[in-house]
Amino acid sequence: MPTTTDFERMLREVALRVTRPRVAVLSAVHEYPHADTDSIIGVVREDLSGVSHQAVYDVLRALTASGLLRRIEPPGSVARYEARVGDNHHHVVCRSCGFIADVDCAVGAAPCLTASDDHGFVIDEAEVIYWGLCPDCSTALKS
Repeated sequence: MPTTTDFERMLREVALRVTRPRVAVLSAVHEYPHADTDSIIGVVREDLSGVSHQAVYDVLRALTASGLLRRIEPPGSVARYEARVGDNHHHVVCRSCGFIADVDCAVGAAPCLTASDDHGFVIDEAEVIYWGLCPDCSTALKS
């Protein structure tokens, strides 16, 4: 897990000013990958009780635009955030409880999958979502 100093360095490397809310949000997303905004707000408020919803939304937007975070939004789900960026990995989502886990790229480097027809596009990323039941939900279903 990166330290506060690591988060400060990350922010400076993308020319963002170091602020307590930015460091707190980066820390929360690193600690809880695939967390939704409300969960991130809850974690951030454990350290910064006075931070507003809007401040966290603004920080998430800035960190995503800078490439420090990635926003994912599987169909039927609220937006989620993760700190694993730049590697074109995919996700597996539980249809029952909504749990999300990372799945490494299917083949090679980005875009790791070849479209059957690229329609003239220069493709640089492929996004795949695998759907199913997580181990806990599949066990509960069998019970």
